[in-house]
Amino acid sequence: MKQKKVFLLLNGEKPETLPEFSDYEIICATDGAYQFLKERQIIPNFISGDFDSLENLPKNIEVIHTPNQDFTDFDKILQILFDKGYTTIDIFGASGKEQDHFLGNLHTTIQWKEKLQLTFFDNHSRYFLADKSTEIINCKNKIVSLVPFPSAKNISTEGLEYPLNNEDLVFGTRIGTRNKAINNNAKITFESGELFIFINHYKQKK
Repeated sequence: MKQKKVFLLLNGEKPETLPEFSDYEIICATDGAYQFLKERQIIPNFISGDFDSLENLPKNIEVIHTPNQDFTDFDKILQILFDKGYTTIDIFGASGKEQDHFLGNLHTTIQWKEKLQLTFFDNHSRYFLADKSTEIINCKNKIVSLVPFPSAKNISTEGLEYPLNNEDLVFGTRIGTRNKAINNNAKITFESGELFIFINHYKQKK
């Protein structure tokens, strides 16, 4: 059975190109990102937020007011999606602009790792929190970066130009940026910790 996927737009750097929306069950956005969709005549299924920045609320879509300032807009809309039964979410606009929001979004991703499958897309790459065993397909000659948050232990890789063999990465000591896939598929395994994988959209020239 095909998973029901969600397109979620946050209020970071807006995508230069949009995906094929027929791939998604629903479209949603935080209130700060809604204007981007409106300008492109894209009607989301719902928007959420405190709506301080919107003078006129839309009448033709579901508006979910989430004023609780103890949680970020990202965390609150993930809770809404989880409550609606959605677990596979593609997220756009999570990086760029204020970088503290980007780091906060990574933090939130770890908090939801047991319940949601989150994949991020920006204008340069896609990235996600890795499982203990992760395979990347169709990646030959693409830049692959391994970023611990804050550490990941006993990492091994296959199909990367600079392999790791049961090695540790620790933020502030050693991270694994700007590696390159030399095979069509690459595999990353690790024993414990948290590890984000970033994959550039564009292939590196040989």
